[in-house]
Amino acid sequence: MYYYAGRVLHVDLATERSRIAPIDEQTLRAYVGGVGLGTRLLLDELKPGVDPLGPDNVIVLANSAFAGTVVPTATKYAFVAKSPLTGYIGDTISGSFFSQTMKRADWDAIVITGKARRLSYLFIDDDRAYVRDAAALKGMDCWDTEEAIRHEIDDQMVKVASIGLAGENLVRYACLGNDKGRQAGRTGPGAVMGSKNLKAIAIRGSKPIKVANSRELFELCVAYGKVSQGPLTQKYRAPGTVGNVLTCQHLGILPTRNFQSGVFAHAEEVSGERMMKLYTEKSIACAGCTIACEQVAKAHEAPYNDARVSVDYESLWALGPLCGVHNMDAIIKACDLCDRYGLDTMSTGVVIAWAMECFERGILTRDDTDGLDLSWGDHGSVIALIHKIVRREPGIGDLLADGVKRASEKVGQGSEAFAMHGKGLELAGYEPRGLQTYALGMAVGTRGSCHNRSPGYEPDMGGKVNRFVAEASRGQLVKDLEDYAAAFDSLVICKFFRKCFTDFWSEAAHLYELSTGLSMSADDLRKVGERVCNIKKLFNIREGWTVAEDWLPARCFDDPLPEGASAGQAIKREDLRMMIDAYYQARGWTADGLIPAEKLAALDLSDVADRAGVNVPQAAGVAP
Repeated sequence: MYYYAGRVLHVDLATERSRIAPIDEQTLRAYVGGVGLGTRLLLDELKPGVDPLGPDNVIVLANSAFAGTVVPTATKYAFVAKSPLTGYIGDTISGSFFSQTMKRADWDAIVITGKARRLSYLFIDDDRAYVRDAAALKGMDCWDTEEAIRHEIDDQMVKVASIGLAGENLVRYACLGNDKGRQAGRTGPGAVMGSKNLKAIAIRGSKPIKVANSRELFELCVAYGKVSQGPLTQKYRAPGTVGNVLTCQHLGILPTRNFQSGVFAHAEEVSGERMMKLYTEKSIACAGCTIACEQVAKAHEAPYNDARVSVDYESLWALGPLCGVHNMDAIIKACDLCDRYGLDTMSTGVVIAWAMECFERGILTRDDTDGLDLSWGDHGSVIALIHKIVRREPGIGDLLADGVKRASEKVGQGSEAFAMHGKGLELAGYEPRGLQTYALGMAVGTRGSCHNRSPGYEPDMGGKVNRFVAEASRGQLVKDLEDYAAAFDSLVICKFFRKCFTDFWSEAAHLYELSTGLSMSADDLRKVGERVCNIKKLFNIREGWTVAEDWLPARCFDDPLPEGASAGQAIKREDLRMMIDAYYQARGWTADGLIPAEKLAALDLSDVADRAGVNVPQAAGVAP
């Protein structure tokens, strides 16, 4: 077997012992790697119903099927655990050198269980694993932690994924960072690490990476590399994803002031074009990337001129327009703080914007905000709240650290209606009321409302469908888009590379064969995508999911957009219900969103359901 090591490292933090478990070709081929393999291993290892922030949660790091090879944009890994935000599947992806080094240590995946007795970091040195004391790293930010561990080990080639203060203090949307600028960002992985007293994972790998057909793989990837540096990916290089600010503004789908509007009066001031002209210092790439989408921006004006960080659209949007902020220096500073503290910028922006609207409505007062003026656009208060959140300061900091769902439930007074989340995961930077396909994907998404796992915004914004019209056909469309995204996330290939394929399914399957030596057809890969979507849903069902949770915040139905190109748009409850029913039917699920036995059998998942203790309906329960 080429590329794959055929082995998984298991580490018990409580006992500080490790073991090696084999993993067979059949399982690797069925789940490929990344999110797919990570979810399968998590379902195997995790007991049902555990507290996501308790010692029994399990962390799985699963490598891409191409990390460290010449396949462009594919040096990535997935972090999978039960999410402390949603209580369901928490899968997130990060790129760059960490995954390449994990592959050079010859691991397909790493499974971490238990809770360390003290703050610790895990050092994996090829075949050996050590749990080391991290007392000296307590309170250190993600970037400094990387350097401190490399200094202690005395090897600059060691790669580190770490949490900052947010993870240590169990902020539910804490992330982890690696390679000073890449994050496993969504669903709270940093909080899971913090709950296990795990400050960081450091890896040193010295083994060669072997592929089945190096010559053909190299020749093919040289051609892909040239394509990926052409016009098909130009938008990601200049101005980068921040170019979406004006695109969304033009379509009236730029969520502003906590989704009160789809346009921002100061959009030009925070546009990607302006950032590129005045703030961007350079573009950089992840390991193995031929696109280089990462835009490193430097703030200029005091008191924020010490900030220098990569800024993407989602971060700029969440900490800018969503909070009414149009001071670019402040936005860059907020992004810098989130990256160093280890905070998901999207969730941070959404929860702060909710607090600002509560302040606007008088639900929260200065007595509740430690004297802060949470008026729209007050960037100083945004910065102050970030510090309070990561420290879980009593009052507003501790409230917001639990995410917008729990914060709104605690505060009440009608604030739940404008708490913008799906299943507990804060919404991303596209307005559902102006994008019907996207709205469906946000409602049914297994990790919560996530544009990366259910990218329905693409046909809506690209004009492939009428974005204002709800149709039953969107059910099949969203199902296909989810399978497509799941295949990318399991291989793992960056989705920014997607337009470089003429026929993704057949071409990606061929790359897989050249790398691993295992057979894979286009139909096989399609089945992988569908299998992964279903096993993630199976995980959620086991953890208590109900059909009522496939829904959207009340604002999406009750508050039509007031202005812009999407003015007057809202989602009708009966339309969303119709599309959800069509989606379940396209998936072959029951009318209640459950997976029938024969569907599981068709996807080779029957044994997983049996072992996980999930009761599944029989054929009679299938939706007509």
